[in-house]
Amino acid sequence: MPVPGPGQVLLKVSACGVCRTDLHLIDGELPDPKLPIVPGHEIVGTVVSCGAGASHRPGMRLGVPWLGYTCGKCEFCLSGQENLCDRAAFTGYQLDGGYAEHVVADARYCFELPASIDDAHAAPLLCAGLIGYRSWRMAEGAKRLGIYGFGAAAHLVTQVAVHKGQEVYAFTRAGDVTAQKFAMSLGTHWAGSSDDRPPALLDAALIFAPAGELVPLALRAVRKGGRVICGGIHMSDIPSLPYSLLWGERSVRSVANLTRRDGSEFLALAGEINIQSSITTLPLSRANEALERLRNGALSGAAVLIP
Repeated sequence: MPVPGPGQVLLKVSACGVCRTDLHLIDGELPDPKLPIVPGHEIVGTVVSCGAGASHRPGMRLGVPWLGYTCGKCEFCLSGQENLCDRAAFTGYQLDGGYAEHVVADARYCFELPASIDDAHAAPLLCAGLIGYRSWRMAEGAKRLGIYGFGAAAHLVTQVAVHKGQEVYAFTRAGDVTAQKFAMSLGTHWAGSSDDRPPALLDAALIFAPAGELVPLALRAVRKGGRVICGGIHMSDIPSLPYSLLWGERSVRSVANLTRRDGSEFLALAGEINIQSSITTLPLSRANEALERLRNGALSGAAVLIP
């Protein structure tokens, strides 16, 4: 069993979400991972013991997110952009993650979780929810919001957007009627294929699918001055596009990681509005099956592993 060092906590894992980033890691699409590595960065667990200086108590329930360490000294850390720290380390990438029975984490980067949300349903909030929330913040103020790729992040951020009174337009793979019905059940204004034109021009669009070809489609769907926000850690190449799609002060930007502020804000909101994660639970021994189901688009919502 791992032993917590100074400032760390040892957690008994009760649930760990399966994220598309795990697939990118396993497929070798992310540079310089720690090898061997235990994947998993949507971890819910109970404190077993603490290293010197860690203030959490044994028995506390905590969530461990993607962001696992920052230097605290660079220009990014000192300006509220710790998500961009060049010396950051990430759970399940440079730090062993939650596809395990126990995990060690830096106590400073763990979150207390809303008491109203159980372990399995809380797990997807720790990456899909947080990245969705950070992406949504970049589109704040949009009356009509498009979401491309209706999976784990999308179904959580849709609940935030609907709660805030935004019209949500969901874009799925062509012919994925199941995902479109799921989106409509969450209160979206419209749902269709990613190559469809929505019934109204959008103020902003969030892209969660790792498909670069969606960027020109999203630019086509937003009004002049509209924003296209790419929420993934990895995306296939964006194809050549005519300048006319970008012209009119449209913009494209990426989302990188998360900050602890994002986590505190989102988890408080999740408890306040009772965000509902749609999950499929599988035992930890079936982690490979869960990853393949994610790869093949055979999940509605998120998969969660239970040790």
